[in-house]
Amino acid sequence: MRAVIQRVSSASVRVDGGPPRQIGPGLVILLGVRETDDLSIVPKLAEKCAHLRIFNDEAGKLNRSAVELGYDALVVSNFTLYGDTTKGKRPSFIHAAKGELAVNGYQQFLTEISRQGLHQVQHGEFGADMQVSLVNDGPVTIVIDTDEWKKNSSHERRIL
Repeated sequence: MRAVIQRVSSASVRVDGGPPRQIGPGLVILLGVRETDDLSIVPKLAEKCAHLRIFNDEAGKLNRSAVELGYDALVVSNFTLYGDTTKGKRPSFIHAAKGELAVNGYQQFLTEISRQGLHQVQHGEFGADMQVSLVNDGPVTIVIDTDEWKKNSSHERRIL
């Protein structure tokens, strides 16, 4: 799975032209599911996103989490995070999960992120036409790719 996490002062999503689903300060999480993802990683990813220490403490250091500060999260499914641009100018999305895996991955992430202690969690709808508005604070943007976790853990095992 791949998550792009942005620290925001506010954000909203409109689903199919409907009313905005808004948050105050917190996180916007764009979530992509890969065709080879094992959904057992979802709880760890949700915990990591919610507890990232990317908000300023009293000394101005990035040392506080959205959970710690009682902030919100807005989660939006985004298959384009797996766009492959190695050939030509039109991205290929063949590595993005389809169907049941993609929907289940997104829904499971919503369930898990809601258990993390954030003030509120708003979200888009899988496969819908959405307009996302946000004020990126900082700007602070973090990318988490669970495939990198797998690579790092197998690399650590080889070293040991």
